[in-house]
Amino acid sequence: MATASLTPLPPLFTRTKTQIKPYPTLLQSPKKFPFRREFLTGLTISPLIVLRDTPISEAREVEVGSFLPPSPADPSFVLFQATPKDTPALRAGNVQPYQFILPPTWKQTRVANILSGNYCQPKCAEPWVEVKFEDEKQGKVQVVASPLIRLTNKPNATIEEIGSPEKVIASLGPFVTGNSYDPDELLETSVEKRGEQTYYKYVLETTFALTGSHNLAKATAKGNTVVLFVASANDKQWPTSQKTLKAMLDSFEL
Repeated sequence: MATASLTPLPPLFTRTKTQIKPYPTLLQSPKKFPFRREFLTGLTISPLIVLRDTPISEAREVEVGSFLPPSPADPSFVLFQATPKDTPALRAGNVQPYQFILPPTWKQTRVANILSGNYCQPKCAEPWVEVKFEDEKQGKVQVVASPLIRLTNKPNATIEEIGSPEKVIASLGPFVTGNSYDPDELLETSVEKRGEQTYYKYVLETTFALTGSHNLAKATAKGNTVVLFVASANDKQWPTSQKTLKAMLDSFEL
């Protein structure tokens, strides 16, 4: 019987060492990543880029009650006091230390490098996220910082000198909702004075917001930065968590 001769097939794919090139990182080649500004202003980018990004915060994926002290004002909450080790902006001196209370069951979540402002400190042109905390049953909070120059040309301006509460939220609204801002979404504004510091407070109903359909916000200015605290919940979370979120908002101070 004749025996067929089998000739090995060539491999479908071949590559040499010279073809394998490592991808540049955001920090190595900032000019090759022009999407960073667009992402911060609400445009969508590939989720793979975010997943490849290295988080810079020291966020702990555990309940905050395991490492934060009880709040002196209300022991049912814990107190978060931001220090320079927490964010690049605090280390650079662009943001003054701030604090607020949290339920002990909440968790701190990591802020991706692309959102943290790490790549642009000490002179960032766009707002960045300082810290984030969340609880799947109650909602989430985040602190967003914006260069003062984005809202006014006056150095060291107070929040009152920047403009009315409506003017400030018109500029920072997209960073509350995660996408866009409509003045019709603003339900309530108020002004709070704590010593020499003035805070603008907001209640928003944001049906199409990425952050959630209910948002509470509080803004103030100090030095060369405007700082915005945002508490968010969806329709399912809001009925039982609104009281807690309002307590967190009221506790925020710079």
